[in-house]
Amino acid sequence: MAVKKSKKKLLIVESPAKAGTIKKYLGNDYTVVASMGHIIDLPKSQLAVDVEHHFEPRYITIRGKGELLNKLKKEAAKSDIVYLATDPDREGEAISWHLARALNIDPASKCRVTFNEITKNAVKAAIKEPRAIDMDLVNAQQARRILDRVVGYQISPLLWKKVKKGLSAGRVQSVATKLICDREEEILNFNPKEYWTVEALLTEKTSKKDFTAKYYGENNKETALETKEQAENITNGVKGVDFVVEKIKRNEVKRSPQPPFTTSTMQQDASGKYGFQAAKTMQIAQTLYEGVSLGGKIGTIGLITYMRTDSLRISEGAQREMAEVIAAEYGKEYVCTRQYKTKKNAQDAHEAIRPTSPGIKPIDIKDKLTNDQYKLYKLIWERFAASQMSASIHDSINVTLDAKGHTFKASGSKIKFKGYTAVYEDGTGKADKDAKVLEKLNEKDTAQLKECNAKQHFTQPPARYTDASLIKELEENGIGRPSTYAPTISTIVSRGYVVRSKKQLMPTELGMVTTDIMKDNFKDIVDVEFTAGMEQELDDVESGDKKWVDLLEEFYPPFEKNLKEAEENIEKIKLKDEESDVVCEKCGRKMVYKLSKYGKFLACPGYPECKNAKPIREGTGAICPKCGGEILVRRSRKGKVYYGCEHYPKCDFMVWDEPVKDEKCPQCGGLLLKKDGRTKKIYCWNQECKYERKITKNKAER
Repeated sequence: MAVKKSKKKLLIVESPAKAGTIKKYLGNDYTVVASMGHIIDLPKSQLAVDVEHHFEPRYITIRGKGELLNKLKKEAAKSDIVYLATDPDREGEAISWHLARALNIDPASKCRVTFNEITKNAVKAAIKEPRAIDMDLVNAQQARRILDRVVGYQISPLLWKKVKKGLSAGRVQSVATKLICDREEEILNFNPKEYWTVEALLTEKTSKKDFTAKYYGENNKETALETKEQAENITNGVKGVDFVVEKIKRNEVKRSPQPPFTTSTMQQDASGKYGFQAAKTMQIAQTLYEGVSLGGKIGTIGLITYMRTDSLRISEGAQREMAEVIAAEYGKEYVCTRQYKTKKNAQDAHEAIRPTSPGIKPIDIKDKLTNDQYKLYKLIWERFAASQMSASIHDSINVTLDAKGHTFKASGSKIKFKGYTAVYEDGTGKADKDAKVLEKLNEKDTAQLKECNAKQHFTQPPARYTDASLIKELEENGIGRPSTYAPTISTIVSRGYVVRSKKQLMPTELGMVTTDIMKDNFKDIVDVEFTAGMEQELDDVESGDKKWVDLLEEFYPPFEKNLKEAEENIEKIKLKDEESDVVCEKCGRKMVYKLSKYGKFLACPGYPECKNAKPIREGTGAICPKCGGEILVRRSRKGKVYYGCEHYPKCDFMVWDEPVKDEKCPQCGGLLLKKDGRTKKIYCWNQECKYERKITKNKAER
């Protein structure tokens, strides 16, 4: 009897890391290779879209990818079955479509394999159910790609001609830049208003413990204090007066957990808790998704589900597994299995971001992960665990006190049942120190005034955007999709439209000028509602409710008209370089600030006659402990701030934390450093000296 020969199978994924993980799950019949992302795309050197003939794109093999494509063709020729297992989204579907055409695979055949998580069971289950390439998904990607190409490649040359070489425009990046510019204008035009608050420190008579009450108004009517005189009338009016408890209101407050992460909420939380930029968060998440070697019986596994998603859906299997973990760790009363409602317009092809195996707890694999991987996995695991836990319960108490017609209010809260806050910190699980004192009060009781202080305040302008708040704004307005948030921010920073200053995003003069041009000449392109509407139309293409060519044919005529009018109306704009105090040592002119992709630098305005250029010297005033030189602020190629000696490379002193300039270590006399983030502290650079102290909120230390 002849032995049946097994078929050779080829599985193509996007990245080598993913290929390595999946290869370990499959037998010797499978060859797993990576396409390294897109292999075929529009050429960079030209528009490559025939706007006269239904926007027909002209795709080419990406430069440098020819050898890889030939290798894939050879592997495909040797295989009986070829599976295309690129990422499970529009972009991945388009890559599979291009590969199918290049490898002579019928897109309608069952060649497409997708999995939401890279685990052995998920990969094997997906291979058992291959499908045809989803042309609606492909066409949605094609429509976005061509739309962005038409906008970018036709506006950008106009900006080069009228403003400055190297500028670019884009549908989403232009709107994001406009949001940042608009916020800056709000800040510049903001007129602060004065107001005052009055706070009384009171002593409860039985326990002799103090608590704080804040001025509310007159005779239980809320009253705003706008002047110093009004505030002082209150402080003088309550001197020597007993505060009588008029009303006590006790409540039991339940707080429900937040849903598991989507792309945007993960980026926001990682920014808030760890200071990660959006691009960094996505890069770390990619490694967790593609696979990490845990050794032992587990081996290599993708630790999280697909990280580009705006869905809140959770599989029942994952819910059951997490419920078992929670019950074992905290008790059954902490378990509350929940599904969350995904917002309208979300792409529900994937689940929310969650651990693929909830039983793999972060602390158990800490030594297998990098520090950043551990932080992000812990954040994802805890957020998912919290989403499947009971609400936290708090006892709150609100006390109204009267001091001869002046109404003051005090409040406190204490935890009755931790619920989800036992796992996930969101700021609601902290007890109020006044709660225990307030519990002892009864109506008609009196409290003695210890001191009463008035404090002046001014209304604050809106805060500048950070990565986190800009992503939130983009998402809430329906601009972009999970895959576009991080690249959008990276683009507007690298183009010089926006700079980062202590996590805040600030527009440059270039960004303001370019945005003004876009607002005056391409109103729709930078209009939030128009851009959100375009995203909805792209979603309609994905769902099969709209043809991609129709979308482009509706968009292009008014855009082309705007383009012609802009060419005639925009006058040549000369951007004036910001002058510095640094004198060019070669020709005597005052040097100016210029911008490159690595950040600002100094250049001689006499170029090309004088080509002198040098980095900006930004001193800290702190002294290098190795050689006595000044410690300077420096930036890595990726823009990350660090601190190094002015005598580099002769002196190799370098630290990531900010040096303290006016203080020496009280124990050894060495250099002190200031650590920001969650654990703010001042500590000694000398590793043999263990001196450190916490930085308190009410004391600024340098």
